[in-house]
Amino acid sequence: MLSFFFAESMFNLVLNIIIILIGVAFFTLMERKILSLIQLRVGPNKPSYMGLLVPFADALKLITKENNIPQGSNKLLYLLLPLFTLMIPLNMWVLNPSNMSSLTTKSGLLFFLCLSSLGVYAIMFLGWSSNSKYSLMGAIRSVAQTISYEVTMAIIIIHHVIINMYMLKNLGVTPTNFFIIIMVMMMISMLAESNRAPFDFAEGESELVSGFNTEFSSIPFVLIFLAEYTMMFFMSLLCSLLFFSTHLYMFFFLLMVFFFIWARGTLPRFRYDQLMMMAWKSLLPLVLGSLLLITST
Repeated sequence: MLSFFFAESMFNLVLNIIIILIGVAFFTLMERKILSLIQLRVGPNKPSYMGLLVPFADALKLITKENNIPQGSNKLLYLLLPLFTLMIPLNMWVLNPSNMSSLTTKSGLLFFLCLSSLGVYAIMFLGWSSNSKYSLMGAIRSVAQTISYEVTMAIIIIHHVIINMYMLKNLGVTPTNFFIIIMVMMMISMLAESNRAPFDFAEGESELVSGFNTEFSSIPFVLIFLAEYTMMFFMSLLCSLLFFSTHLYMFFFLLMVFFFIWARGTLPRFRYDQLMMMAWKSLLPLVLGSLLLITST
């Protein structure tokens, strides 16, 4: 009986990973299509019908490229860290309600916060192991950005949980306007946490030559690329579960995914000082003040 449950769990895990990776592949096609519409240009449309084979062509192109290991790099970390980076967001998907996981109802948010904190170490050592000043500078910037917005995001999640536990229980009403403000702050934190435009400073091409992943190519680069998009997918799922109806969370999940694309296609990149100022002088004091006000009442 135990071996049966273990085999079933492994099958569900592998199936979820395959579905997520296929979803990421076709999301890149959807992203390029929507960006082309926003920018009034022709997107990918040549391979197969409406360019449906573009993700597979991109994957084949990247995998068959030569994997150049920089001289003087830490080869063990250089080769293992991209896989570790991808495993972090993949493990977060155990919290998907469709998995019927015990973590979903017991300690899911704590599990998410613990795993998300590991991403900082992965990015830092990715830049350091490459033995490149551009990669190291990109890693340092990304770590500072991730830590700043991870603190804000954690407090926003705690804030939301306290509202659900106390205000709704005692008052029996949902403070909709207040939830909208908290949701907007959560969406901003999602963009910064995922290193997505307009907060993609970890990969600033103009000043960092692609940032912490500068020296990565072939399969290691594919793993880092998949990790970024898988994390973006999970952030969209988390926001939809926190702020919207459980029965309609997949619909709002798609809206959150579209929000990532819309932000990339329409908003200009912030300056780095503006990013840090918004985290420490705007979002964090606002959510801390609101949390203090709610807990004191």
